[in-house]
Amino acid sequence: MNLNYIIFRNLKKNIKNYYLYVFALIFSVALYFSFVTLQYDPAMEEYKGSIKGAAALGASSVLLVAIVAVFLLYANTIFIKRRSKEIGLFQLIGLTKGRIFRILSSENLILYFSSILIGIFLGFSFSRLILMILFKLVGLEAQATLSFSSGALRQTLIVFGCIYLLIMLMNYMFIKGQSILSLFRVVSTAEIRVKRMSVLEILIGLLGMVMILAGYYVSSILFSGKLTGTTELFATMIFILGSVIIGTYLFYKGSVSFIFNAIRKSKGGYLSLNLVLSLSSIMFRMKSNALLLTIITTVSALAIGLLSLSYIAYYSTEQSARHSVPNHFSLLLPEDAAKFTQALNGENIEYTETRRDVIQIEADVAGIVGSDLGEEFGNTMILPVVSDHQVEGVDVSPEETLFTGSNNALNQFMSLRSTGQIELRGLTLSIPQQLVGVDKDAVVSQYFSLGLPTAIVDQSIYAQLAQDLDPKLQSKSSVYIGIDIPDASMLGKADAIFHDLGFSEQSGYMSQPALIFDQKSSMGLIMFIVGFLGLTFLITSGCILYFKQMDEGEEEKPNYTILRKLGFTQGNLLRGIQIKQLFNFGIPLIVGLLHSYFAVKSGWFLFGTELWTPMVIVMLLYTALYSIFGFLSVLYYKRLIKESL
Repeated sequence: MNLNYIIFRNLKKNIKNYYLYVFALIFSVALYFSFVTLQYDPAMEEYKGSIKGAAALGASSVLLVAIVAVFLLYANTIFIKRRSKEIGLFQLIGLTKGRIFRILSSENLILYFSSILIGIFLGFSFSRLILMILFKLVGLEAQATLSFSSGALRQTLIVFGCIYLLIMLMNYMFIKGQSILSLFRVVSTAEIRVKRMSVLEILIGLLGMVMILAGYYVSSILFSGKLTGTTELFATMIFILGSVIIGTYLFYKGSVSFIFNAIRKSKGGYLSLNLVLSLSSIMFRMKSNALLLTIITTVSALAIGLLSLSYIAYYSTEQSARHSVPNHFSLLLPEDAAKFTQALNGENIEYTETRRDVIQIEADVAGIVGSDLGEEFGNTMILPVVSDHQVEGVDVSPEETLFTGSNNALNQFMSLRSTGQIELRGLTLSIPQQLVGVDKDAVVSQYFSLGLPTAIVDQSIYAQLAQDLDPKLQSKSSVYIGIDIPDASMLGKADAIFHDLGFSEQSGYMSQPALIFDQKSSMGLIMFIVGFLGLTFLITSGCILYFKQMDEGEEEKPNYTILRKLGFTQGNLLRGIQIKQLFNFGIPLIVGLLHSYFAVKSGWFLFGTELWTPMVIVMLLYTALYSIFGFLSVLYYKRLIKESL
């Protein structure tokens, strides 16, 4: 029997255990090669000035390498420990450690670089699709072509070649540092089992849950206006981060065991087969895997949170643009508006025009501010004011004021009420008003409002204030001119005219289509990068949990043999296994979703106008993909139970 025979025999024998590892490796290589190909693609060179994606893609490829490297090294650690007895047997029959290392290296070489070649082929095949997705997200009208890059191939081979050398170094150190006796005991000592819980462990479990809940509570008031200082905000963020991460570790270290131990005691010691196969195992194994589960949960929460925030911003681009400029185009000078409309007429483009006179007034809003932030800035605002006669569908009495163009961030920071007493001040006048509502639809551009609400008052009040203006508060222009294009198919042509006339370069002149394109370009690119990095982490972390289940299954296989001999059917055992996998995969998923929910909930208003729809879509998609690995684990246990007898 020569070494080549042993290598191919072992490879054939272990291939059924490596299939998910091979899949994750192929997927990682394909994704990395696609990312690198984008950096070398001529289309990216042509449009890099508009989406500025080269640097972002380069940084994401580095993060992708880090994620894949950690996964491959960790997976290799699991597999080398599983083969410890095999390595020990090789030594018993007289093979030297050097020959054993050659066997493992050859197996890895065949498996690893075969997967890399397949991954490169798939990455090249799907690179055009990925480029099309990127162009779709950033709103670019460009032709995505399929082009092979030798530079991308060279970079991919170098990166994954370095990872292979690290794996080989790890295997060499493992074989070199183990004696024959220790090799036969690696698996049996891999997991720590605890027979009973101490008072300290119970306290640790309770402390973990308290710390997580404290982090959640503080995050809910982070931007409520109660914390006004920069140092105070920074310290609070550090507290939230530390409390949640440490609390998560303590949760896995003690809380899970504490909760399941309480359930077990409530049964009076009489556990069903399903509870024995699920709760009893999870109680102790989650404790020994606390650090790994904490890392997986934290990074999962980070991935879900970042993807949710980027999708919130992307989802809200059109509404955010309308908040910045309520009409398709905004201008300030009547002569410029005439020049623009004349150009539109020359191209037979229909339009509608809106004009509103705007004045700047100091307003005392102490009666409607519900947070401490108002006192910090004196409870006064410089607000744009327009007459109700110039806003269609609005009619207020001389004693009433309507706020419009309010945004979520301002409402969150200052806790503005929708009704209450305010005071509008001119140079000498001071007019009390009753705020009757807050509307989110803007009536003037951000040039006038600067992110603050616009006050709509009765024509008589507007006339009084206009006669008593403070010159220091007035803008360079006192009129807002909005142009709308009813025919959506002509909007692009009108935008080109707006830019050709040079209006896009003037302060206060805004194009709604250009704003939407710019925001979609930046947020689409971020969402693209975060989405693919999140997908990579999901695949790798799901594989790691699956590999852990393979380890546990092999260790518990003798127990299944005994239970089968006692008369329990495959279906009886499988129901308990299904509950076990529901906990094994469900607990980290639920904790990660909760972490991301409270993180997103605390600051989503800084990114967009819509919370629930984008966040729920991201969470459901992540849950569906994550659940696949739980399903695969159940199938693995089903095969294991079948082979146990």
